[in-house]
Amino acid sequence: MPLYTNQSETLPFRRYGSFITGWCLVLLIPGFGLAHDVVTLENVVDPGQITADEPIAGVFSPEKAARYLDTASLHWQKSRNCAACHVNMGYMYARPALSSFLKDSGEVRSLFEEYVTKRWKKKPPRDVQEIVVVASGLTFNDLQTTGRLHPVTRQALRVMWDFQRDDGGWNWRNDGYPPTEYDEHYGVTLAALITGIAPNRYVETNEARQGLEGIRRFLKNNPPLSLHHRAMIAWASCYVGDLMNDQGRTKTLNELLALQRPDGGWSTPGLLADWEGLKRKDGKPHDTKTSDAYATGFTIIVAREMGVAGKDPRLIRGINWLLNNQRVSGKWFCRSPANDSRHYFSNFGSAFAILALQSCDKLPGWPLSKKSQHSSFP
Repeated sequence: MPLYTNQSETLPFRRYGSFITGWCLVLLIPGFGLAHDVVTLENVVDPGQITADEPIAGVFSPEKAARYLDTASLHWQKSRNCAACHVNMGYMYARPALSSFLKDSGEVRSLFEEYVTKRWKKKPPRDVQEIVVVASGLTFNDLQTTGRLHPVTRQALRVMWDFQRDDGGWNWRNDGYPPTEYDEHYGVTLAALITGIAPNRYVETNEARQGLEGIRRFLKNNPPLSLHHRAMIAWASCYVGDLMNDQGRTKTLNELLALQRPDGGWSTPGLLADWEGLKRKDGKPHDTKTSDAYATGFTIIVAREMGVAGKDPRLIRGINWLLNNQRVSGKWFCRSPANDSRHYFSNFGSAFAILALQSCDKLPGWPLSKKSQHSSFP
């Protein structure tokens, strides 16, 4: 069971490798964190502009990570009242990993459920992308909390299949923000992944089997354009058959690991570098040499899912990069791969940093396995 420092900023701390030490240690116990410190829609404040010059924290703080994720997601919810790839979708994936350090209000989960129980019943979804985002958030959140498929999540997945096109894809907004809000390929592979990992052997239901046949058809007719595309397929293929064979997974894994930067991290533009014709919205060159939390977290997770040990030196270096690059607010800065403006990608990257730490037992409760536990691939 991991040990973590308390979060008092008045105590001196030292970091040795991937372990955190200090004058005072607390055991990881359920409910750690004060109830009156919970961030809610009522008390949330504007998290402020995301900038690259925010100082690096002196020590990794799970509580500050939780508080930042709560603040960013609830402020987005309060001001925008919507689910978004770059803010609260990742929150739904990762926030339960931090619940031992700070309780959450449950209001982001309530928003995602509201789409299914109220909004979509009153009028059709405003766009199809919204459906996959909501279904994925609820599915990951179920895995991270009860480990059981909630009835509302099951209904969200059913709606997702209702909007699947005949070619196996979904209409996906191209807002110019890769890798999540750019092309249909991401939506298809995300749908495949959440179908495969959904609790209660959902992948074996008739609706899932039929939907996956469409996904296979789409991927056959729309080859991946980047390493990130291939890595998403490789991850999903750990749980869904006939997406990528062992040779393809091994090749993709080796390509991912080969892109590790000298500082131990990975770069999101590096995962997209082979995407011919991909350009930033602001016209600036892609920065493939600067490590960021999304690419680092994503690569570690995919590697773990494909059987790489958490003690592998390459993953240890990646984990150390994450532990050493949290900002004082609790986030990890991730430069937007598209536009030097608001850098909301930092929120998604911060969620993947938490998931990567969880996958390597630096945070409790990793809910996924490195190989499918299903008896057979649908």
